[in-house]
Amino acid sequence: MECRIVTIPGDGIGPEIVREACKVLDKVAQTYGHSFHYQEVLMGGCSIDAYGVPLTEEALEAARRSDAVLLGAVGGNVGNSRWYDVAPDLRPEAGLLAIRKGLNLFANIRPAYLYKELAEACPLKKEIIGEGFDMVIMRELTGGLYFGERHTEEVDGILQATDTLTYNENEIRRIAVKAFDIAMKRRKRVISVDKANVLDSSRLWRKVVEEVAKDYPEVKLEHMLVDNCAMQLVMDPGQFDVVLTENMFGDILSDEASMITGSIGMLSSASLNESKFGMYEPSHGSAPDIAGKGLANPIATILSAAMMLRYSFDLDKEADAVESAVQKVLTEGYRTPDIMSEGCEKVDTARMGDLIAERI
Repeated sequence: MECRIVTIPGDGIGPEIVREACKVLDKVAQTYGHSFHYQEVLMGGCSIDAYGVPLTEEALEAARRSDAVLLGAVGGNVGNSRWYDVAPDLRPEAGLLAIRKGLNLFANIRPAYLYKELAEACPLKKEIIGEGFDMVIMRELTGGLYFGERHTEEVDGILQATDTLTYNENEIRRIAVKAFDIAMKRRKRVISVDKANVLDSSRLWRKVVEEVAKDYPEVKLEHMLVDNCAMQLVMDPGQFDVVLTENMFGDILSDEASMITGSIGMLSSASLNESKFGMYEPSHGSAPDIAGKGLANPIATILSAAMMLRYSFDLDKEADAVESAVQKVLTEGYRTPDIMSEGCEKVDTARMGDLIAERI
């Protein structure tokens, strides 16, 4: 199979972790007889430096022509960066929002799985972890508060900021269908997270999700308020299978879920449109404080590449091989600094990539 992959290394540790993911993909191609062709484009702070905007139309068009996009991370230190002393639509993260919208990537899939080898790195007590957990957070990605109308104005001499949260039934229905489809391949349980006791948007969300659930009689649907969900994730994470939620709630809850896996450096993600096209990225940020020091954990990006093989290219065997290689490396005791524990061998970013590629 020949595949065209646009890579967006981005800022901070982005180039380091994308480099290791491509190393693993190249080993997959060599082992299984595929050809992966890469085209690198700029997005985020590096694009601002080069072109004055966080995402050019040329970069977006290159992504549209590709079969999938592999993204590292964008942004810098908000309080200490020239990239943030500008209008919000010119900041690095605006490029991320623009590419999601431009590629119609409405469904964000974030698995959160606790490897037994990393149980010691999990901040939760052993009696809470139990036999571990394995969940998928399905986050709506192109609607809600992040894409609603916003403005700041002066009213009677006082500055007032307004952000608008809007969803229509079609936006809710299509993400709900994705969640229920995934649940059918897992443990057939969906927990839909909202704030229906307060928000009209959440009451519509709940209504539409219940309508979709009627088409999936085998799947058990439960509703959970977002504040309760945040508590339940650290009280009993094993109860969750597929968590379905809107944009801002999903942003927050998926980061919380990532930390109970032992490190945010372990959490992969896929953002899909209505076809097989997707953008694949780790859930962590650009971590500019450790950039260039070999301290970054590339596993989340490598696992995101495995998701690309599975969801965009239908290469399940190859995706399994990458996931198995990650498992083997962890079982053998190799660790980057963020997941280091006593008795293990600490390795840098590039060495971790080498070890995983060698086990494909």
